[in-house]
Amino acid sequence: MDILLIGAPGAGKGTQAEKLSQLFALRHVASGDLFRKAFEEQTELGLKAQKYVDLGELVPDEMTIPMVIRHIEEPEGMHGVVLDGFPRTLTQAQALDAELQRINRQIDLAIYLNVSREELLQRLAGRVFCQANQHVYHVKFRPPQVANRCDLDGSKLYQRPDDSGGALRRRLVIFFNQTIQVLDYYRKRHKLREVDGNQSIDQVHSMLLNEINDYKG
Repeated sequence: MDILLIGAPGAGKGTQAEKLSQLFALRHVASGDLFRKAFEEQTELGLKAQKYVDLGELVPDEMTIPMVIRHIEEPEGMHGVVLDGFPRTLTQAQALDAELQRINRQIDLAIYLNVSREELLQRLAGRVFCQANQHVYHVKFRPPQVANRCDLDGSKLYQRPDDSGGALRRRLVIFFNQTIQVLDYYRKRHKLREVDGNQSIDQVHSMLLNEINDYKG
């Protein structure tokens, strides 16, 4: 099964994708994490992508599409994936469908985590990540047990540069402008479901399971 989670920065895609990937034994493929890993490893792709990410802009399709497709086609992804942060443009959605069709697969469900702008800004203002594995915390809603340290691996916590200021506002504007086309694309293919993402992590997870179980029938 191949599932796509669509949502603005701060909608909870990463948290929910991780839960679903463990529950259904699917590979979690997050385009943002892939770019950050490439940057940490100082690859050519990572260095090129970093300037776009830091500004809150979309990394160009010609860089994003091949990278994500490669991870879907690797052995770890052959039983299915949960995609998080991709596709973000109509071109990416079309390229993804074409590539999946080539390997006799398809997106089964595209689930939109619908979160209000006010809630997104509140979440992002306090969102922090651990340096080692990108585990997510929130200084108010989900604080670590020890200040500035990850509960799971002990690494330091940090706020991403694109989660604040002008970069954050740009990310939200780009998301809402571009994603309408992606939502329409999957709606016309009768694959789109919508979940109220303003709720707690457990409530959203429960609603996602309802949608997936309903699809599986």
